[in-house]
Amino acid sequence: MPAYEFVTVDVFTDRRFGGNPLAVFPEARGLSDADMQALATEFNLSETSFILPPDNPQHTARVRIFTPRTELPFAGHPNVGTGYVLARRLQHRPEHFTFEEGSGLVRVRIERGPDGQPSGARIAAPHSLRIGIDVPPDLPASCGGLAMADIATEAHHPLVAGVGVDFLIAEVADPTILTSAACDPVAFRQAAQRVPELGSFALCLYARQDGDATRLRIRVFAPFHGTMEDPATGSAAAALAALLTSLAPGDNVDLAYDVEQGEEMGRPSRLFATGRKEAEGPVTATVAGSCVPVMTGSVGL
Repeated sequence: MPAYEFVTVDVFTDRRFGGNPLAVFPEARGLSDADMQALATEFNLSETSFILPPDNPQHTARVRIFTPRTELPFAGHPNVGTGYVLARRLQHRPEHFTFEEGSGLVRVRIERGPDGQPSGARIAAPHSLRIGIDVPPDLPASCGGLAMADIATEAHHPLVAGVGVDFLIAEVADPTILTSAACDPVAFRQAAQRVPELGSFALCLYARQDGDATRLRIRVFAPFHGTMEDPATGSAAAALAALLTSLAPGDNVDLAYDVEQGEEMGRPSRLFATGRKEAEGPVTATVAGSCVPVMTGSVGL
């Protein structure tokens, strides 16, 4: 019976049992699609990542990411955590990795602590900002257990946006409203029936801290992916950073965002996102955070 090593790390935190836990299988050759999905379901974390040889030898690895229910073409915290795990394993540690994923190439830059050891990573989203449909405010409100009046529409209406994977993004009027939000799976199903273009969507609700558009709190609900609430969502933070940067005045804009998430789940997380806008060009995003190792083990299949 072959045994497959796994490592778990907490991502977007500097202490164990905070942030978003991730399971990584560093040597996933030999695992079938069904095996990977079964393992992700068994771990029952927001995501589990599997490292495979790259199709192009000039790249570092092919990385596949599974939620408890499905495979994702891209996600933030699995890339940050996978880059961190890989950097800790290599004797000669490069500063950059390139991962092949369903959404395209993901560039990873390893971040290091004062001792020179890997402490986390910054990733560049595989796509520039893509904005999809607007939806009525009552739809994200009902999915998040809120009143329609709780949704703020001054900066933008609730809309679909992403930089590798899409989210329905809606602003709420203040952080106290965000704290009272709660995922309503029935409302999610009704919303998907009402607006079929949404598909199996995830909802990102956000609030500005003290009115500052670069200091944000977010909550992400993704029941279609088997995750009622995610404690730290790098792909959502990157999408939000790109969206807000696109709305900022000026033609050439670089903005940095300090994003908090997971407090309501008892897993406080800190994400550092950037957005860059160039005149008549695409809006790009990155997201970064720290990681902490938690467990190692093996699974026989």
